[in-house]
Amino acid sequence: MATLRVGKRSLIGWIAALMTPVLCIGVANAAVPATPSGWTLVWSDDFNGSAGTLPSSTNWIIDTGHGYPGGPANWGTGEIQNYTSSTSNLSLDGSGNLRITPIGSGQNWTSARIESRRADFKPAAGRILRIEGRIQMPNVTGDAALGYWPAFWALGSPYRGNYWNWPGIGEFDIMENVNGINQVWGVLHCGVTPGGNCNETNGLGAARACPGSSCQSAFHTYRFEWDRSITPNQFRWYVDGVNYHTLSQNQFDATTWNNMTSHAGYFLLLNVAMGGGFPNGVAGFGTPTAATVSGRPMVVDYVAVWQSGTGTTPPPSSPPPTGGVIQAESYTAQQGTQLETTTDAGGGQNVAYISNGDWLRYSVNFTGETQFNARVASGAAGGVSGLVQVRLGSPTGTLIGQMSVANTGGWQSWRTVPANISPVTGTQTVYITFSSGQPADFVNLNYFSFSR
Repeated sequence: MATLRVGKRSLIGWIAALMTPVLCIGVANAAVPATPSGWTLVWSDDFNGSAGTLPSSTNWIIDTGHGYPGGPANWGTGEIQNYTSSTSNLSLDGSGNLRITPIGSGQNWTSARIESRRADFKPAAGRILRIEGRIQMPNVTGDAALGYWPAFWALGSPYRGNYWNWPGIGEFDIMENVNGINQVWGVLHCGVTPGGNCNETNGLGAARACPGSSCQSAFHTYRFEWDRSITPNQFRWYVDGVNYHTLSQNQFDATTWNNMTSHAGYFLLLNVAMGGGFPNGVAGFGTPTAATVSGRPMVVDYVAVWQSGTGTTPPPSSPPPTGGVIQAESYTAQQGTQLETTTDAGGGQNVAYISNGDWLRYSVNFTGETQFNARVASGAAGGVSGLVQVRLGSPTGTLIGQMSVANTGGWQSWRTVPANISPVTGTQTVYITFSSGQPADFVNLNYFSFSR
């Protein structure tokens, strides 16, 4: 189940190790730090904008409700709040910060959760990926904080559209906190549940108090690093530059490691939940309670992703120009598909196991293109074929072009198939949809492009 972070039996020992904080308020609206020498900035958001406005829709998707459609209830964690897109719960403050504010009482709460549109954050071979955020946790402690669960984390891209493959696809909890405790938890979720290499549903975690000033009273910098420059590879967690948790590749079996590292990458999330398995487990009873106060925001100054090395420029944060190739696995959401290693020229992964009703979502900047070119392969049985369609806005939105695909000689026998499309302009949400008269898989997709 998606992010089922219940139990946390080892947390009681961590809580006992709390350190006494020294109050030292940080600057609230620091800019994204300058890129260090030898690193490349992959993506960032400084949350600059007018007070009372939502964060950039180019960078973020706003999750709403009590779970993903078709996914586990209460987001798989038992949390009780209803996520909304209301600026009462989610807004810029006009001073370079994002505020996520829970509002409510008793068992009736609203809050907010956002996730990055990009879902391809992953280090290249031999590189280090650094994901960092400067955050002040909700400034509330004691009984008034019971049930507060702020988090900055990342989920494996195959989770989009398939909400039952957790924890195998991987989850990096870069910063978690519950109940206003002066403590940051860094946790990895992976493998199978219950048990497995990641001791699910607890995960493999460590925790410590925030250095200098408490997590609630000041901003601190929370960082996660995925290091592919050393053998064995490592995952590392930091607070204010202090490394407090490290896991190495040789702690995991090959299947578990590959399932969480060999897909297209990860997307980032920011949220404040109320109640659920983690805060309830730490408190020893249900939360929130009548003593819990409303309206204490998590404040996010910036989120940034860097990669070590400068030889290869990472993908841009803006929608790709239509003159270039768009890798099929770079989708921002999907339904019904899986990824697999491709033998096509250039290597990497292709989207596979595609059948009727499946779809992939992208953001594309059009300039009047009239041609759609798709790199496809099919090992479908005789008589099994289907349509690869280009739609705008939704899986049932305006159809601007399509092509028919049948057996190409095998699931890794690749060919480029062209189709005409109706010209459009501007940045569009594009759905590649798949339609067939049979329930069987009928096509694999490696990449596509739009041209004139």
